[in-house]
Amino acid sequence: MGMKLFKKFFLNILTYVLLVVFFFPIFWLVLSSFRPTYDLYAYPPKLFSMDFTFENYVNSWSSSDFPLYFLNSTIVTISATALTVIISMMAGFALAKYKFFGGNAIFWTILATLMLPLQVIMIPIFIILKDFHMLNSYLGLIIPPAATPTGIFIVRQYLVSLPNELIEFARIDGASEWKIFWSIILPLSTPVIATLTIFSVMWRWNDFLWPLIVISNEKLYTVQLALGMFSGQHTINWSGLLPMTVLSMIPIVIVFIAFQRLFIRGIYAGSVK
Repeated sequence: MGMKLFKKFFLNILTYVLLVVFFFPIFWLVLSSFRPTYDLYAYPPKLFSMDFTFENYVNSWSSSDFPLYFLNSTIVTISATALTVIISMMAGFALAKYKFFGGNAIFWTILATLMLPLQVIMIPIFIILKDFHMLNSYLGLIIPPAATPTGIFIVRQYLVSLPNELIEFARIDGASEWKIFWSIILPLSTPVIATLTIFSVMWRWNDFLWPLIVISNEKLYTVQLALGMFSGQHTINWSGLLPMTVLSMIPIVIVFIAFQRLFIRGIYAGSVK
């Protein structure tokens, strides 16, 4: 009994230590965003400052088009996430519950694409977008990354665990394939949909490389591209970069808090399968 209590105490201490280690940079970021510029360069560095100010937030927000950049990121993130969920659910359902020639080959081919980094395929995709006149547009940001092999894999693995009898009973009752998908599969898939939604929001909102390739019109900049404007060739505007970085983290935190219970259920369902 004493050894069990010691192990539990040790694991709790280790958990708190790791929590501090991982969250300290974020804590430092938030505190620094409220410090005046001269205090950011203080040596030795100070964790807390007596000069607490909102001036960095006010100046950064009002002196640039950050409301527009946040709007652009919101439009791209919501649209791309909706497409990712729909495409992944349909493809995952087909690969998990339908038996057809080449199904396994298609699934493994999709998985193989996970080994291809964006840097390998971005030039062909860029040429395709150029030919379709989709550069400097929302469509150029939304459509190419919509179908992700990771999303299809997550959905397929989850749907495999659902009993096939549910679909067979629905077919006996005369339900069409679309009816089965919308009325049975989707309601039972809320955990994996929440998981995929969180991942997709994180991918789209934090994406920097793809918008950098597709967008050259500043009016279509996303938040991540706008944050890059604070970094010059020789200097970095920390008093502007830090508060806007903090604000850019808020939507991700809100989405995770809203879907965290379903997210945990989705991860747990995939692990026990």
